[in-house]
Amino acid sequence: MDLDIRGPRFGAAVTTVVLAAVLVTGSGVLLAWQTLAFAAGAVGGVRRSPYGWLFRTVVRPRLGPAVEFESPAPPRFAQAVGLVFAAVGLVGFFAGPEWLGLAATACALAAAFLNAAFGYCLGCEMYLVLRRTTAAVRRRDADATLT
Repeated sequence: MDLDIRGPRFGAAVTTVVLAAVLVTGSGVLLAWQTLAFAAGAVGGVRRSPYGWLFRTVVRPRLGPAVEFESPAPPRFAQAVGLVFAAVGLVGFFAGPEWLGLAATACALAAAFLNAAFGYCLGCEMYLVLRRTTAAVRRRDADATLT
């Protein structure tokens, strides 16, 4: 089932606020919460993430019907990418060096902000590039097998 595109964008807006708060406060605990949110979105899909649940239960009923939809696979991949950056950030905040935590959090914040503000999902674009690349490699390998 395809996703209402407003849901992942709402999640990106909340993520932007949380990650900005992490950078301002230096709170590793707050980053741990965001890491769990990314993990839920990566494992269960964005519908099962806390921000997806919030969108479905509180925000979406107050909006008009959805008119644009997208496949759930690219946003789910984007959540996995966010999870990697957040996990690296946790290592930096809790084990050091602190600059690693700040840098990884800033990278995740930049990606979340692009999605929230402009609807441009870097993780989704990475997913599409990887799909095209693997399809091209498979075609090349299949052509090589036939000759």
